[in-house]
Amino acid sequence: MKQTLLAMTFGLTATFATADEAIVTPFDGSFEDARFGVENAIVNAGLVIDYVSHVGDMLNRTGADVGSTTPLFQQADIFIFCSAVVSREVMEADPMNIVHCPYGIFVAETEDGVMIGHRDYPDGPMQQVEDLLTSIVAEATDF
Repeated sequence: MKQTLLAMTFGLTATFATADEAIVTPFDGSFEDARFGVENAIVNAGLVIDYVSHVGDMLNRTGADVGSTTPLFQQADIFIFCSAVVSREVMEADPMNIVHCPYGIFVAETEDGVMIGHRDYPDGPMQQVEDLLTSIVAEATDF
């Protein structure tokens, strides 16, 4: 019983800890231009893109399979990457900051337009990560 209660406590804590808000910046241009801008800004920061998740394609492809007819995005990709320098600094401050790694910036298009965004990180050491992501988004929107 104690193990179950402990597991439930950690599970609830993890749920609240990861329920972060998104910081979203509208993009005045096409999805392709926003995507290109984000990709270049990440590379210009000296970072390597580990993976590009094509979330929009997956959601569009699987909607009917899960009983949904609601379109969410016309297109949506998430760029996944990490910074060895920033990650080391934030994890030296608190090794449990590993939960926030890797980092992601999304580009999405809805009927309202194109947007670029990322997660809002907790105050403290993780602000370094948020500052990095904010600077990448700023460069991408200046494209």
